[in-house]
Amino acid sequence: MNIQFLEMTMAQASEFLMAPVIVLICLLVIYAIYALGRFCSQYLVRKQNKLAYTRQLTNQESGQITTHAGYPIHNYFVNNPNASEDELEVVALKQLENLRVVTRIAPMLGLIATMIPMGPALQALADGNIQGISENLIIAFAAVIWGLVISSLTFWPASVKKRWCANELINIRKLKGQA
Repeated sequence: MNIQFLEMTMAQASEFLMAPVIVLICLLVIYAIYALGRFCSQYLVRKQNKLAYTRQLTNQESGQITTHAGYPIHNYFVNNPNASEDELEVVALKQLENLRVVTRIAPMLGLIATMIPMGPALQALADGNIQGISENLIIAFAAVIWGLVISSLTFWPASVKKRWCANELINIRKLKGQA
Protein backbone atom coordinates (compact mmCIF):
# COMPACT_ATOMS: atom_id res chain seq x y z
CA MET A 1 0.00 0.00 0.00
CA ASN A 2 1.04 3.52 -0.65
CA ILE A 3 2.08 5.41 2.52
CA GLN A 4 0.66 8.67 1.13
CA PHE A 5 -2.73 7.01 0.80
CA LEU A 6 -2.63 6.01 4.48
CA GLU A 7 -1.55 9.51 5.51
CA MET A 8 -4.37 11.13 3.53
CA THR A 9 -6.90 8.63 4.87
CA MET A 10 -5.83 9.34 8.45
CA ALA A 11 -5.97 13.10 7.85
CA GLN A 12 -9.46 12.89 6.37
CA ALA A 13 -10.66 10.58 9.15
CA SER A 14 -9.39 12.99 11.78
CA GLU A 15 -11.25 15.85 10.08
CA PHE A 16 -14.44 13.78 10.30
CA LEU A 17 -13.88 13.50 14.04
CA MET A 18 -14.04 17.28 14.49
CA ALA A 19 -17.85 17.55 14.41
CA PRO A 20 -18.49 14.77 16.98
CA VAL A 21 -15.77 16.15 19.27
CA ILE A 22 -17.24 19.67 19.13
CA VAL A 23 -20.72 18.25 19.82
CA LEU A 24 -19.36 16.30 22.79
CA ILE A 25 -17.65 19.40 24.14
CA CYS A 26 -20.92 21.34 23.87
CA LEU A 27 -22.81 18.55 25.65
CA LEU A 28 -20.18 18.42 28.37
CA VAL A 29 -20.50 22.19 28.92
CA ILE A 30 -24.20 21.66 29.55
CA TYR A 31 -23.47 18.69 31.83
CA ALA A 32 -20.83 20.67 33.77
CA ILE A 33 -23.28 23.48 34.46
CA TYR A 34 -25.94 20.93 35.46
CA ALA A 35 -23.48 19.09 37.73
CA LEU A 36 -22.41 22.35 39.35
CA GLY A 37 -26.06 23.18 40.03
CA ARG A 38 -26.68 19.73 41.54
CA PHE A 39 -23.58 20.12 43.67
CA CYS A 40 -24.74 23.50 44.99
CA SER A 41 -28.17 22.03 45.69
CA GLN A 42 -26.66 19.09 47.57
CA TYR A 43 -24.45 21.47 49.53
CA LEU A 44 -27.50 23.46 50.67
CA VAL A 45 -29.42 20.28 51.58
CA ARG A 46 -26.42 18.93 53.53
CA LYS A 47 -26.04 22.23 55.34
CA GLN A 48 -29.74 22.17 56.24
CA ASN A 49 -29.55 18.58 57.58
CA LYS A 50 -26.09 18.76 59.14
CA LEU A 51 -27.32 19.30 62.70
CA ALA A 52 -29.64 16.27 62.65
CA TYR A 53 -26.95 14.14 60.99
CA THR A 54 -24.30 15.19 63.54
CA ARG A 55 -26.70 14.57 66.45
CA GLN A 56 -27.34 11.08 65.22
CA LEU A 57 -23.61 10.38 65.07
CA THR A 58 -22.90 11.70 68.56
CA ASN A 59 -26.01 10.29 70.25
CA GLN A 60 -24.79 6.85 71.24
CA GLU A 61 -27.89 5.97 73.25
CA SER A 62 -30.27 6.04 70.28
CA GLY A 63 -30.35 2.74 68.44
CA GLN A 64 -32.51 4.22 65.66
CA ILE A 65 -30.48 5.33 62.63
CA THR A 66 -32.45 7.41 60.13
CA THR A 67 -31.85 8.75 56.66
CA HIS A 68 -30.86 12.36 55.98
CA ALA A 69 -31.26 14.13 52.65
CA GLY A 70 -27.94 15.04 51.07
CA TYR A 71 -26.06 12.09 52.60
CA PRO A 72 -26.38 9.34 49.96
CA ILE A 73 -23.89 6.84 51.36
CA HIS A 74 -25.30 7.15 54.86
CA ASN A 75 -28.79 6.65 53.44
CA TYR A 76 -27.64 3.59 51.51
CA PHE A 77 -26.25 2.18 54.76
CA VAL A 78 -29.51 2.89 56.60
CA ASN A 79 -31.47 1.07 53.90
CA ASN A 80 -28.88 -1.75 53.69
CA PRO A 81 -27.49 -2.18 57.22
CA ASN A 82 -25.67 -5.40 56.32
CA ALA A 83 -23.74 -3.77 53.47
CA SER A 84 -20.03 -4.51 53.60
CA GLU A 85 -17.43 -1.76 53.63
CA ASP A 86 -16.46 -2.71 50.10
CA GLU A 87 -20.05 -2.31 48.96
CA LEU A 88 -20.25 1.11 50.62
CA GLU A 89 -17.01 2.16 48.92
CA VAL A 90 -18.48 1.13 45.55
CA VAL A 91 -21.53 3.28 46.29
CA ALA A 92 -19.19 6.17 47.09
CA LEU A 93 -17.25 5.66 43.85
CA LYS A 94 -20.51 5.59 41.92
CA GLN A 95 -21.40 8.98 43.43
CA LEU A 96 -18.18 10.42 42.00
CA GLU A 97 -17.92 8.51 38.74
CA ASN A 98 -19.54 10.92 36.26
CA LEU A 99 -17.79 13.99 37.63
CA ARG A 100 -14.42 12.26 37.61
CA VAL A 101 -14.85 11.00 34.05
CA VAL A 102 -15.92 14.42 32.75
CA THR A 103 -13.09 16.13 34.62
CA ARG A 104 -10.57 13.87 32.89
CA ILE A 105 -12.09 13.53 29.43
CA ALA A 106 -12.94 17.19 28.75
CA PRO A 107 -9.30 18.35 28.41
CA MET A 108 -8.59 15.34 26.18
CA LEU A 109 -11.46 16.27 23.88
CA GLY A 110 -10.23 19.88 23.89
CA LEU A 111 -6.79 18.69 22.86
CA ILE A 112 -8.23 16.52 20.08
CA ALA A 113 -10.28 19.46 18.82
CA THR A 114 -7.14 21.61 19.00
CA MET A 115 -4.96 19.24 17.02
CA ILE A 116 -7.43 18.49 14.20
CA PRO A 117 -7.47 22.07 12.78
CA MET A 118 -3.71 22.41 13.16
CA GLY A 119 -3.12 20.36 9.98
CA PRO A 120 -5.25 22.65 7.81
CA ALA A 121 -3.73 25.69 9.57
CA LEU A 122 -0.22 24.52 8.70
CA GLN A 123 -1.31 23.85 5.15
CA ALA A 124 -2.77 27.38 4.96
CA LEU A 125 0.56 28.69 6.27
CA ALA A 126 2.40 26.84 3.52
CA ASP A 127 -0.02 28.31 0.96
CA GLY A 128 0.38 31.83 2.38
CA ASN A 129 -3.31 31.97 3.33
CA ILE A 130 -3.38 34.09 6.49
CA GLN A 131 -7.17 33.95 6.78
CA GLY A 132 -7.10 30.13 6.66
CA ILE A 133 -4.53 30.08 9.45
CA SER A 134 -6.62 32.43 11.55
CA GLU A 135 -9.87 30.50 11.10
CA ASN A 136 -8.29 27.20 12.03
CA LEU A 137 -6.40 28.57 15.04
CA ILE A 138 -9.57 30.21 16.41
CA ILE A 139 -11.32 26.84 16.39
CA ALA A 140 -8.29 25.13 17.89
CA PHE A 141 -7.86 27.49 20.80
CA ALA A 142 -11.58 27.80 21.53
CA ALA A 143 -11.89 24.02 21.81
CA VAL A 144 -9.05 23.63 24.30
CA ILE A 145 -10.35 26.55 26.36
CA TRP A 146 -13.81 24.98 26.60
CA GLY A 147 -12.29 21.63 27.52
CA LEU A 148 -10.41 23.29 30.38
CA VAL A 149 -13.50 25.24 31.49
CA ILE A 150 -15.50 22.02 31.66
CA SER A 151 -12.76 20.34 33.63
CA SER A 152 -12.55 23.28 36.02
CA LEU A 153 -16.31 23.33 36.59
CA THR A 154 -16.38 19.63 37.47
CA PHE A 155 -13.06 19.27 39.32
CA TRP A 156 -14.05 21.29 42.38
CA PRO A 157 -17.39 19.51 42.98
CA ALA A 158 -15.68 16.15 42.41
CA SER A 159 -13.03 16.97 45.00
CA VAL A 160 -15.50 18.18 47.61
CA LYS A 161 -17.85 15.25 47.02
CA LYS A 162 -14.90 12.89 47.43
CA ARG A 163 -14.28 14.40 50.88
CA TRP A 164 -17.98 14.14 51.72
CA CYS A 165 -17.99 10.46 50.74
CA ALA A 166 -14.88 9.76 52.82
CA ASN A 167 -16.45 11.47 55.85
CA GLU A 168 -19.66 9.50 55.44
CA LEU A 169 -17.70 6.24 55.25
CA ILE A 170 -15.79 7.14 58.43
CA ASN A 171 -19.05 8.01 60.19
CA ILE A 172 -20.65 4.73 59.09
CA ARG A 173 -17.71 2.84 60.63
CA LYS A 174 -18.37 4.72 63.87
CA LEU A 175 -22.07 3.85 63.71
CA LYS A 176 -21.22 0.18 63.16
CA GLY A 177 -18.95 0.34 66.20
CA GLN A 178 -21.79 1.74 68.32
CA ALA A 179 -24.23 -0.98 67.33
